[in-house]
Amino acid sequence: MAVDYTVIVVYLAGMLAMGWWGMRRAKSKSEFLVAGRRLGPAMYSGTMAAIVLGGASTIGGVGLGYRYGLSGAWMVFTIGLGLLALSVFFSARIARLKVYTVSEMLDLRYGGRAGVISGVVMWAYTLMLAVTSTIAYATIFDVLFDMNRTVAIILGGTIVVVYSTLGGMWSITLTDMVQFVVKTIGVLLLLLPLAVIRAGGFSEMKAKLPTSYFDPLGIGGETIFTYVLIYTFGMLIGQDIWQRVFTARSDTTARWGGTVAGTYCLVYALAGAVIGTAAKVLFPRLGSPDDAFATIVKQELPVGVRGLVLAAALAAVMSTSSGALIACATVANNDIWSRLRGVVRRDGDEAHDEVRGNRVFILVMGVAVIGTAIALNNVVEALTVAYNLLVGGLLVPILGGLLWKRGTAQGALASVSVGGLAVIALMASYGILANEPVYYGLLASLVSYVVVSLATKPTEEAVLTAWRERLAGRGAPATEEPTTVGV
Repeated sequence: MAVDYTVIVVYLAGMLAMGWWGMRRAKSKSEFLVAGRRLGPAMYSGTMAAIVLGGASTIGGVGLGYRYGLSGAWMVFTIGLGLLALSVFFSARIARLKVYTVSEMLDLRYGGRAGVISGVVMWAYTLMLAVTSTIAYATIFDVLFDMNRTVAIILGGTIVVVYSTLGGMWSITLTDMVQFVVKTIGVLLLLLPLAVIRAGGFSEMKAKLPTSYFDPLGIGGETIFTYVLIYTFGMLIGQDIWQRVFTARSDTTARWGGTVAGTYCLVYALAGAVIGTAAKVLFPRLGSPDDAFATIVKQELPVGVRGLVLAAALAAVMSTSSGALIACATVANNDIWSRLRGVVRRDGDEAHDEVRGNRVFILVMGVAVIGTAIALNNVVEALTVAYNLLVGGLLVPILGGLLWKRGTAQGALASVSVGGLAVIALMASYGILANEPVYYGLLASLVSYVVVSLATKPTEEAVLTAWRERLAGRGAPATEEPTTVGV
C-alpha cells in the first residue's frame, strides 16, 4: 500500500498548496466569493461537474448499481438533467443578475422582503449538504488507513476548511479542476473498464445476475419520480449551484459550459451503475451496497491504480464539500448575520474587511460541519433532509419569481414558511426517508404562493422594472461589470 499512500498524500498536499495559491488572488469580495465572475468555458465546465458529482454520486451511485443494476443510474442521471435544465433555461439570466446569493435574487424580484427566512432555509440545506460530504471521508480513509471514523472526518474536513478559508472560491475552483481530472481518470478511464473486465464482461454479468439488473426502469417509477422532484429541481435552486453560475465570465459560458457539465453527469451516472453491477457479480454478499465502491477498489485494482481511484473518490467528496461549505458561509454572512445586525452594504462594496469576514464565516461554518458530521451517521437521511427543505421551501418562490409576474413578496414569504414547516412536520410524521414530505410540502408551498399572491397587491412596477433591467444585464453595480479576462 506504500505506493497508494504516496498518491493520496501527494494529492492532499496539492489541495493545500492550491489553497495557499488561491489566497494570493482573492483580494476582493467578488474574487473571494465568485472568483471575480471570470471563469471561461473549460474551467467553468470542470468545476461545475466537480461540485455536483460528490460522494453521494460516486460511492452512493455505485451502491445503487450494486443494489438495482443499471437503473441505479437514475439518481445521478436526474442530477445531470437538472444541471442541463438550469444551464439551458435559467443560467444566463441568473448570471446577469450579478448577485452573490439566492436570497439576494429574491430580494431583487420581490422588493427586499424575502431575505432572512429564505436565507435560513438555504443555510440549513447547504449545511446538511456539507455534512453529508464530510461524513463520507470516514469511508474512504477507513479503506486507506483503517482509520477511526471521527479522526477521518476531522482530517478530511480540516483540509477542505483550510484551503476554502485561505482562498475562497479561487482556491475551490483550482482544486475542483484538479478533482475533475482525477475523477475522470480514476472512475471513467480506470475503474469502469477494469471492473467490467474483472466481472467477465457484460455477457458474464448478464448470465450471473437477474434480468431486473438490466431493466432501465428496474428501480421503480415512483423512485425515479422522487429523484426528479428532489434532485432535478434541487439543481435549479441550490445556493451551491447558483454560486458556481455566478462565476461564469459571460452568458454563453454559463449556458454552454453548464450544458457540457450536465452531459458529463449523464455519462458519470451510467458509469457508476455499471461499476456497481460488476461489483455485484464479484462480491454478491456485501453487508451494505455502499461498501461496493470501496470493496471493488481494494480487492480488484492493482497497486498505484488503487491509490488513484481512491484519490478520485476523495476528490468527489472534497469538491462537493468545499462548494457546499462556501455556499453555507456566504448565506450565513450575507443573508442572515448581516441582515440581523442591520448592516446595509452598497452594491459593489468589496473592502478587505469583507474578505476577512467571509473567511471567518467559512472557518466557523467548517467547524460546525465537522462537529455535526461526527454526531450524525446516516448520509442518506442527512441528504434527504437537505433536499426536502430546499425543494419544499424554496422551489416555488424562486421559479415563480423567474416565471410569473403576478407573484408577490407576501406570496413568496408564505410559500417559504408554509412549505418549509410542512416538510419538517411531515418528515416527523412519515419518517425522513418517506416520499410524502416533499410531495405534500411542495404542494402546500405552491398553493400558498398562488393564493397569497393573488390575494395581495401586485409587486410595484418600479421593483419589476429594476428586476427586468438586471435580468437583461443592465443596472448591475459598476464594479460587477463582466471582465474581459478569461480563465
